[in-house]
Amino acid sequence: QVQLVESGGGLVQDGGSLRLSCAASEGTFSNYPMGWFRQAPGKEREFVAAISRRGIGYYADSVKGRFTISRDNAKSTVYLQMNGLKREDTAVYYCAVDTRSYAYTRNAASYEYWGRGTQVTVSS
Repeated sequence: QVQLVESGGGLVQDGGSLRLSCAASEGTFSNYPMGWFRQAPGKEREFVAAISRRGIGYYADSVKGRFTISRDNAKSTVYLQMNGLKREDTAVYYCAVDTRSYAYTRNAASYEYWGRGTQVTVSS
């Protein structure tokens, strides 16, 4: 059983920045791709970013150029640096991992373990 704990959410003004962290309990964390997703009220959970085992980042078009995903395998932690935040980025952000696959995916249904989420609110 892998436990994921997100942190770093909060209230920020339009154009501001936040850095989210996701700490994993799994000792072999470095073997797996990790993903960030978000869910706004009344909307489906959507892909935000993912990072491969080798540290290559993949992004949704809506956040490309503003968000950066990274990982520190020594700390079993993945980060999401969010710059240029917009009101439409307001959502609960979740990190996820699938320990059954070495390939990243944008499909939320493919992820095995999820954190509880951290709220990000962007105000104008």
